[in-house]
Amino acid sequence: MATERYNAREVEARWQETWNEQDVFVTNNDDPREKYYVLEMFPYPSGRIHMGHVRNYAMGDVVARYKRAKGYNVLHPMGWDAFGMPAENAAMQNNFHPKDWTYENIASMRAQLKIMGLSLDWNREFATCDVAYYTQQQRLFLKFLEAGLVYRKNAKVNWDPVDMTVLANEQVIDGRGWRSGALVEQRELTQWFFKISDYSEELLEAIDSLDRWPEKVRLMQKNWIGRSEGLRVRFAFKSPASTGDEVLEIFTTRPDTLFGASFMGLSPDHPIAVSLGETNPDVKAFIEECRRVGTSEEAIEKADKKGIDTGLRVTHPLDPSIELPVYIANFILMGYGTGAIFACPAHDQRDLDFARKYNLPVRPVVLPDGADPESFEIGTEAFTDDGKIFNSGFLNGMSIADAKDAVARKLEAVSLEGTPQAERQVNYRLRDWGISRQRYWGCPIPVIHCDDCGVVPEKDENLPVELPNDINFDKPGNPLDRHPTWRNTTCPNCGKAARRETDTMDTFVDSSWYFARFTAPDCDQPTDPEAANSWLPVDQYIGGIEHAILHLLYSRFFTRAMEKVGAVNLKEPFKGLFTQGMVTHETYKSESGEWLSPADIQITETDGTRTAVHTQTGTPVSIGSIEKMSKSKKNTVDPTDIIETYGADTARWFMLSDSPPERDVIWTEEGVQGSWRFVQRVWRLINDISETAQRSAHTAADAEGDALELRRATHKTLDAVSKDLETLGFNRSVARLYEFANTIGKATQKAGQDLAFDAALFEAAEYLVHMFAPMMPHLAEECWTVLGKDGLVAMSAWPAADASLLVDDTITLPVQINGKRRGEIAVPREASKEDIETATLESDFVQRALDGKAPRKIIVVPQRIVNVVA
Repeated sequence: MATERYNAREVEARWQETWNEQDVFVTNNDDPREKYYVLEMFPYPSGRIHMGHVRNYAMGDVVARYKRAKGYNVLHPMGWDAFGMPAENAAMQNNFHPKDWTYENIASMRAQLKIMGLSLDWNREFATCDVAYYTQQQRLFLKFLEAGLVYRKNAKVNWDPVDMTVLANEQVIDGRGWRSGALVEQRELTQWFFKISDYSEELLEAIDSLDRWPEKVRLMQKNWIGRSEGLRVRFAFKSPASTGDEVLEIFTTRPDTLFGASFMGLSPDHPIAVSLGETNPDVKAFIEECRRVGTSEEAIEKADKKGIDTGLRVTHPLDPSIELPVYIANFILMGYGTGAIFACPAHDQRDLDFARKYNLPVRPVVLPDGADPESFEIGTEAFTDDGKIFNSGFLNGMSIADAKDAVARKLEAVSLEGTPQAERQVNYRLRDWGISRQRYWGCPIPVIHCDDCGVVPEKDENLPVELPNDINFDKPGNPLDRHPTWRNTTCPNCGKAARRETDTMDTFVDSSWYFARFTAPDCDQPTDPEAANSWLPVDQYIGGIEHAILHLLYSRFFTRAMEKVGAVNLKEPFKGLFTQGMVTHETYKSESGEWLSPADIQITETDGTRTAVHTQTGTPVSIGSIEKMSKSKKNTVDPTDIIETYGADTARWFMLSDSPPERDVIWTEEGVQGSWRFVQRVWRLINDISETAQRSAHTAADAEGDALELRRATHKTLDAVSKDLETLGFNRSVARLYEFANTIGKATQKAGQDLAFDAALFEAAEYLVHMFAPMMPHLAEECWTVLGKDGLVAMSAWPAADASLLVDDTITLPVQINGKRRGEIAVPREASKEDIETATLESDFVQRALDGKAPRKIIVVPQRIVNVVA
């Protein structure tokens, strides 16, 4: 009887309902089994899931299901990173309340994720905009404040004049806001900061212990923290500056190049520059011009190098006869070092660009190996490689390292105004984390401003400081600033009238501790320390490489801060980290240059040439490059459409099969159809076996001959797939299962003739279902039922490979005739020398070579090779 076609839509809905009814994936903190915590980076509720979500969550789900089958108590939760500007923008554009927009999107995306069949504990679900969640975030803020990890100060910020909010440096792209696209301005605002810089060295040192993190991510974090060893040097002004300063302090990592100094540079925000601007209109105008560029290093680096001569001069610390002019320059950051530099144009590209523009000297002092010191010159590129010091007096002939030490020792021994002229110093690129955002849809900062008492923390018993619902976005800026009553309150200290802080927290704060909240989401404190310490660190964290710096670094800091206030007893939040590749697709354009969706075109292939036309108009369409799926280029595929057409298992299988998980995957209709055909093939295969290979008094252990070979293939595949899943080698495990399905398909031709073989075939089918269950869970449950198995495969133990079946009883030996390899023979592993000689002489290729003659000699190297001398 022919097997009915597998009906994914009916089957998947039915098994999802079964899992839900039986609470299969609900996690109990009191379960005594060994714990395993797998977590994918939670999504922003934009309203629709995309193929990147499908890939990310399918990977995490495979890990969760596999570890559950291996006997672990698995925590696999889901939540929503729900605060942020998109909700406010949607509110302004559509006259929606951000809260309504957000929760409607959550409901939509939750439904979409559920049809994927993810083994999530939905009982632990929360959104960061839930009052219950941000209440505990406010409690953490107050604990951090009390512990000295939070402070407030005036700071230069990137200001988006359209979104009317502060942007982090990373949110400024080519000088424009990452969402609005507006040109970013510099402003000075009073901001709240977390003291992440206090942990610079600790965060840096601990990176080497994260041996289950990608090396690329670890390197990115090291570079972002940016530890540099150098020298703090004091240059004496030729005559006291008009500001009253007698010395100019700089920090340099290249004191070996001091003899190549051409000029001094000040940040436009340096106190001396600011003071000069108060009396010099030209300096003031230049500073204002600089402030129209963003504060990010990228923005400053890309800007044309500009400066203004202050008229000030300093004396060279190693040669008092040399005077160096002091410029204010737009490429110098106040936030690094002292906000002042000595410039050596020959060996720093920014200094060189500046020096060429203002006709300043360029004196090389590091000589490349093999170069002639008499003729070596600097052109348009600075020399930044290794070499020997020259043109530098007592440093000549030294290596760079020796010259750095020699300069340090010399200047450390010199007194300037009663202080050593130089001292060794370690600096970090990492800056404190500014968390203030001038927007409504974020976690309110729980402090109060009192005219008498100053800045006062809100009392714990008054939490939460809840966002008001009656707001409007009829004007730009933060609605909290103009709310008629919300900001008005009383001082917790003196009881007088006071004002609430209207800034809300950066949404990176929300995502810096959510993984801890999942361990006890209903706790009346930020964490239940016992539960958090039991589950954390996360055993396997999965997410995009775009979060390699900020989210992961902030989470590492936050965990340390939580440890300081007793919320957890650990420092690192994520034991294992995996960064998956993106989902890509071809791009398509109409004749008029408009981007077209894959759903709007039809592709044909003739003699290997692919052409496309618009399905409605029939007009030609150009096929473009393969790029990351994006709404802007319309090369997206709706996961819901794919799941409704082919089923969730097909989408999951394709996402896991096409390429290594750390690489990009190319979405193709042909690939999806190939996965769908495999689903149907497996369904037919399992049905065929269930009808013909019934269990009998025989067991698979009785196997001999062909049955034994089938068992070997089964257990070898199980062993290999298990190892692949342990290392997240999803595509390798998929490839093995394709091959194993072929093996089983061939074996079905012998079914029904031998009871021991039938038992081995049934075992093969059973193990096949076990192995693809983490990837295609719905199909697995249906096949499990067809095979007559009890219970759910989702709750069944992962089978153990029989070690005795992983070792072949036969070996293959190459055979050489007169020194040349002519073929190979298969013999029992323990075959005697005489048996190997006999097998060799009986082989066709040896008989042909000997042509009826006896060999002069046969040399057997046990378990390695056979040599025949004719």
